[in-house]
Amino acid sequence: MKSIITISLVAISISFSNCGNEKTQTSLSGKLFIIGGGNRSDAMMNELISLAGIRKAGYVYVLPMASSEPDSAILWAKEDFRNTGIKNISGFAFRQGETPPKAQLDSLRNAKLIYISGGDQSRFMKVVLNTPIFEAIHEAFKYGAVVSGTSAGAAVMSDKMITGNQKKHPESESGITTIESENVEITKGLGMLNDVIIDQHFIKRQRLNRLVAASIENPDQLCVGIDESTAIIVDGNNATVTGISQVIVVKNNGNNKTVQNGLLGKTGLQLSVYLPGQKFKLR
Repeated sequence: MKSIITISLVAISISFSNCGNEKTQTSLSGKLFIIGGGNRSDAMMNELISLAGIRKAGYVYVLPMASSEPDSAILWAKEDFRNTGIKNISGFAFRQGETPPKAQLDSLRNAKLIYISGGDQSRFMKVVLNTPIFEAIHEAFKYGAVVSGTSAGAAVMSDKMITGNQKKHPESESGITTIESENVEITKGLGMLNDVIIDQHFIKRQRLNRLVAASIENPDQLCVGIDESTAIIVDGNNATVTGISQVIVVKNNGNNKTVQNGLLGKTGLQLSVYLPGQKFKLR
């Protein structure tokens, strides 16, 4: 009789253990849909909607805080989604320094699709960093939500975030025209990707200098430049290119950089160009 009881208790213990593992696996099922800016075709929007599964249930929650006109950004995002038949769309312009309303945090936390608008990534992070908003986004992702962003909303996905500012040439309006040391400003982002730096509008705005400099000075990061009207779909360690243009990936295989008169040097950088439908590993 004792042996039977012991076996039963072991079986129960295994059962509870498996349940715990199953919950952990389920809690890591979120995906990212990172758009490089520019026009978003109906085909791209439909792909995003299908990935999140919101035609069947759930809703979109728009975060417009990167925009200088956040209320308008919500309206524009709603129009994009409504053009593809989605009507269940919410959103809120959280404000820096204000206590986030609990009802809005709950709505954000329970959304199936979180969509971050374009604008200024630093403006977004000033509102979100070290707040319950940050935590709610990560919690939604942890339990299966799709987190998407375009332009500035793409840049914030990184833990190490390119701000777009130049530290050595702050008044320049020509973009980054050199590959210099300590020039590309990088700050704390949303951290949906911990070892990947995202750049956007990439080919259209000729941002290779910026990404190469970021790669040389951050050898632990995979640097990914996404062109306009193009996105990567991130599922775990895998990224798939979608849209109409290309994604550039710069990989640094070791920190053997040199600096000469402020200019960066590095041998062995690996540069890849991916087309729609192609896949690559993030780690």
